[in-house]
Amino acid sequence: MQNLTTISLDSIIQNKNLSVVFQPIIENAERSIFGYEALIRGPLGGTLHSPVALFAEAKQQGRLVELEFLCRELSILQFKKLDLPGKLFLNASPETLFQPNFKSGQTLKLLEKIGFPPSRVVIELTEHSPLENYELVRDALKHYKEMGFEIAMDDLGSGYSGLRMWYELRPDFVKIDRHFMCDIDNDKVKQQFVRSIKNIAQELDCKVIAEGIETVDEFQFIEKIGLPFCQGYYFSHPEPLPIQKVENHFFSDRRVTKRSKNRLISSKKVGDLLQYIDAINVSTSVETCADLFKQAPDLDSIPVLDNNIPIGLIRRNSLTNLFFSKYGRELSGKNKITSLVDRHVLILENNLPIEQASMLISDQVRSKKALEFIIVSNGEYQGVGSIIDLLKEITNLQIDNARYANPLTLLPGNVPISKRLDLRIKEQIPVAVCYIDLDHFKPYNDYYGYEKGDQIILGVADILREVITDRDDFIGHIGGDDFILILSSDSWQKKCQKILNKFANWVRDRYQPEDLLKGGILGEDREGNKQFHPLLSLSIGCVSLPPPICKTHHDVAVLTTYAKSMAKKMKGNSLFVYNDIATDNQRRDKAS
Repeated sequence: MQNLTTISLDSIIQNKNLSVVFQPIIENAERSIFGYEALIRGPLGGTLHSPVALFAEAKQQGRLVELEFLCRELSILQFKKLDLPGKLFLNASPETLFQPNFKSGQTLKLLEKIGFPPSRVVIELTEHSPLENYELVRDALKHYKEMGFEIAMDDLGSGYSGLRMWYELRPDFVKIDRHFMCDIDNDKVKQQFVRSIKNIAQELDCKVIAEGIETVDEFQFIEKIGLPFCQGYYFSHPEPLPIQKVENHFFSDRRVTKRSKNRLISSKKVGDLLQYIDAINVSTSVETCADLFKQAPDLDSIPVLDNNIPIGLIRRNSLTNLFFSKYGRELSGKNKITSLVDRHVLILENNLPIEQASMLISDQVRSKKALEFIIVSNGEYQGVGSIIDLLKEITNLQIDNARYANPLTLLPGNVPISKRLDLRIKEQIPVAVCYIDLDHFKPYNDYYGYEKGDQIILGVADILREVITDRDDFIGHIGGDDFILILSSDSWQKKCQKILNKFANWVRDRYQPEDLLKGGILGEDREGNKQFHPLLSLSIGCVSLPPPICKTHHDVAVLTTYAKSMAKKMKGNSLFVYNDIATDNQRRDKAS
């Protein structure tokens, strides 16, 4: 039986008889796929189909290194063949580093051969036995990082020395074991554990991935506390042809996020900051590169390409340090510049909005003090961008945002609202525009006083922020007790109804018990006549806009004002959706 197993493993390795499946890793705030973990399966129906059995047999036969590199090779080739987005997470066991037949640099050679950037690869350490030689593993990981890889630590909380391993190795990502995710929404101890891990990760500048999310309740909890990434059966099982887009229905309507979705939108893209600099090929010699810097004394860095795909930058100070070392030029001048390339450089698509670019760059600026980033089009080199230029654009946006924000709620005012609408119309993006108005606000304000009135307006703003959390949605404050929403998601009507329900429950606590019992207050109307006014309510008038209907924000204002007036004719908290726009336009055209 042992011989059959041995032949079977030998046959698997010789014939590369393995299959690769991919499970997506979700970036919660973006509601998108961040990357994929590659998982290996042995021959279907065989005793070594399970990866646990497969690697156990390889370890017993002393072929762990050979099998692991084969798995990496197949995973990388299949990932590139499928043209999957994001990062590729490759499993690796620290045990392989201690094997006599382990050779470093094999993965990088494969990536260079097929033209795949190591910056898109995350080496995921999977610990299946006690780890003692931290120094050796730490040196190996440092080597990986210098080559451009990122590091992840798998199954935190299930291994032999998880917390110490995390402290010693300082990975870029850490995955929390499925045990702590199972029924976490009902387990206070697990919740406290995960919150502690999140806090530690922030101190270590490490990103947390919640592993093994299987239910909507589990996901909504980790989403609520702000864990940035997750993976599990809730989104997708590992598949040979994995999903490449996550549908919105997986995410809850109420999401806790610190990212502002209401800043003034810039029409500028990353490509608008482009400065063209001649790049060099990865095969260029150190001496040739040094001559280029000598010819251009103002140049601090040069982009390095492999088949027109940028892999990083060669920096002037790297060559200076090398040539100042003893015999540096004599020993290294003819060598390729590969080993001197800084691969920890941000590479951005030219059509990325300025605001999104600033979010991606902020961490790099703090950790690397970088001054530039590389700009690409569909992955191919276009030029470079200056972080200083980007920060100038963001500063201008922030100044505009502060200048036009409502002083009470700090939500964007009329100018940002108009610009957002005009941008949506220009981009031909269908949206729902919702005009929100408080009913019976003036009598309440007169009766309870301006301070209480301001609290009502602030309360409405808070409810809107709580419900409207999609990154493409927008909340604006027209002024007084009027608000505007610009919603891109398909569930906009449900969100409006949720706003009404939340407000109806919240506003009851803003009345004295006797007024609440009466169902309202006695106050003056706009003509000064005494009149009974019911409890405060919200009227929401909505217009769903296919792009051709309106030419400017002025057209939108006419439609939404009408929709709001129709909503206000309805009693209590009300929602009116104006659907007959096309017919009205046809009538208007005929009349003119």
